[in-house]
Amino acid sequence: MQSFNAQQVMSGTQGEVWIDGKYMAQVNAFKAEIKLIKEEVNQTKRMGKQYKTTGWEGTGNVKMNHVSSFFLKLMADNVKKGRQTVCTIIAKLDDPDAVGAERIVIRDATFDKLTLMDWEAKKLTEDDYDFTFTDFETLDTASDD
Repeated sequence: MQSFNAQQVMSGTQGEVWIDGKYMAQVNAFKAEIKLIKEEVNQTKRMGKQYKTTGWEGTGNVKMNHVSSFFLKLMADNVKKGRQTVCTIIAKLDDPDAVGAERIVIRDATFDKLTLMDWEAKKLTEDDYDFTFTDFETLDTASDD
């Protein structure tokens, strides 16, 4: 890899998120990752462990300044009715000094909890939600080619 200029390092300040097509201006952190599920493969005459990838699981987290009842409106009725809320999330990181933008689509996202209320005197409120997902697509990638 060639050297790079410091200003090309992407800043999370330039990140954006949409949940079910709604732009979430209040987001201040986002993370989505894939964890590979592997099984050990035993083989004679080999001392080191070997693994076979048998699947993956997608997990993530979104943190937002609490400016609305977005998650309450999104999930409360479904929770009470025993229904699962399934969302599509689009995340983008597009720093103007970087060598390009990254954009992904997270499909079949389901949030792990619903916070009904959480506050403390003299502190800003924040929504913090973990989620899982079953599919993703890469729309844009940054490249130093």
